[in-house]
Amino acid sequence: MSIPITIPRLGWNMEEGTFIEWRKRDGDTIRPGDVLYVLESEKAAEEIETLDGGILGIAADGPRPGDKVKVGQVIAHLLAQGEALPIAAARPPALQPTGQDQCPAARVPPAASPSVRLLARQLGVDLAQLAVSSAGPINDAKVRSSDLSSPAGMASRPTSPMSRQRVAISPRARRVARELGVDWNGLPGSGRNARIRERDIRAAVSQVAAGRIIPHTAVRKAIAARMIAGITQAAPVTLHARAEAGELVRRRRRLKTATSPGDPVPTYADMLLQIVAVALSSQPLMQAQWRDNGLLVPERIDIAFAVDTEHGLFAPVIRNADRLSLCEVARQALALMERASAGKLSGDDMRDATFTITNLGMHGVEEFTPIITPPQCAVLGIGKISRVPAVVGDAVVPRDQVVLSLAFDHRIVDGAPAARFLDSICAMVATSKTRDRDGS
Repeated sequence: MSIPITIPRLGWNMEEGTFIEWRKRDGDTIRPGDVLYVLESEKAAEEIETLDGGILGIAADGPRPGDKVKVGQVIAHLLAQGEALPIAAARPPALQPTGQDQCPAARVPPAASPSVRLLARQLGVDLAQLAVSSAGPINDAKVRSSDLSSPAGMASRPTSPMSRQRVAISPRARRVARELGVDWNGLPGSGRNARIRERDIRAAVSQVAAGRIIPHTAVRKAIAARMIAGITQAAPVTLHARAEAGELVRRRRRLKTATSPGDPVPTYADMLLQIVAVALSSQPLMQAQWRDNGLLVPERIDIAFAVDTEHGLFAPVIRNADRLSLCEVARQALALMERASAGKLSGDDMRDATFTITNLGMHGVEEFTPIITPPQCAVLGIGKISRVPAVVGDAVVPRDQVVLSLAFDHRIVDGAPAARFLDSICAMVATSKTRDRDGS
């Protein structure tokens, strides 16, 4: 009996994803653990493995690169030797084994030059259908005079998978088109056999005074869904506090000279992440999660940190952050940031965080209101460390200070315990003391 291959749910709010590519072909022998395809979901492209084996049978309407796919959608089957695809997913006639009654025109590519194929694509003419009613090679005149190029002709075209001709486009051109918001379907290609290249995409970018539409990417949609959820699925409240940061600044200066060669110098964000981890170990309710039957308090402290890249906003996770030294936090954070910048983060790198920190201080932002990422309880926003005049006794002296903004879900915790949590973070920032193992 065939085993259906479906689109998995890779994230808590995932409803659909973008199909990137097949890693196996129709008819390949599949073994458990083989990677079948690549799926983009919730900011990451993931290789999807199979737990079963068999002969891969791709459905007639199986997804193509760039197609949107729904969670649970059946896209192929694993078959026993000699077993046929289920009727609902049967291959189109051109993909059936040879020797059966078939229409040669459906299998044999019509004789036409690349320029003729390009013209047909622009006019919406199905060359395979035109070849059935036309003798000899197909030229420009036959394509232009075909009633298949008229609106009525196009409406009468068959909608079977065999009638949907693929537009050849390079992977790089596809990526650039997605970044620039260019619809490349029907775009003339300058490559071999009219293949669309990067320069064709860039040439098609129109600088219209009224502006242009940039289509939503899967990353942008995931970010939007999370931001809306942080407001609509929680009861957000934000507290702001100014912390003395002089010791934090001095400690980082010491770290610049004390850090071993080859190791990254911890950033202020690394230092704050470790401080938050220590604070959470004392006040675990600040990472509790709302459930219908009660509050779920995670056993581990896994802290996500926001990373801005040209691909979008990502939030990779430092696992067991309370058990790591500051140097270990810095190493892991740097590795995750490099993978984020290269677009190589996996879903596991960003999944199941129990708390989030986000730092806009390096952009000169002094304070802001961060948004909670459900089902997390809270997020800490870090502002710019500024040297400001402060009143100490009867004197006004310069002090390094930083504004910390804690947004929390009031369903889970009340204002007083949230304020105590923020105060404990400020106290550790002021003394720059944590239960670390780096000896600084």
